Amino acid sequence: QVQLVESGGGLVQPGGSLRLSCAASGFTSSNYVMSWYRQAPEKERELVASVFTHGGKTYGDSVKGRFTASRDNVYNTVYLQMDSLKPEDTAMYYCNARRIFDQNEYWGQGTQDTVSS
Repeated sequence: QVQLVESGGGLVQPGGSLRLSCAASGFTSSNYVMSWYRQAPEKERELVASVFTHGGKTYGDSVKGRFTASRDNVYNTVYLQMDSLKPEDTAMYYCNARRIFDQNEYWGQGTQDTVSS
């Protein structure tokens, strides 16, 4: 079955770091744009980062310079390294895969990141 499973979330102090992983199974992710989204209560879903099939990346303005996305096509995994975390980074983080030619799309169920003292 097709799955995207996020892991690595948790509780961290302001200024700390977390590394999220998204493991894809049931399909080959090399032909998909892999992205991280986040959503906090009472707020709209926000694009955090995308890693394109050619290796290019894009970041949301609120995380640029602090977060780094990467992917490993051999193991169908995408990562999000989050540094210098702020309380406003607290959200549910979701992994997304979108295929290039037909925009077939999959979503993970999310992992909670909480930044608090």
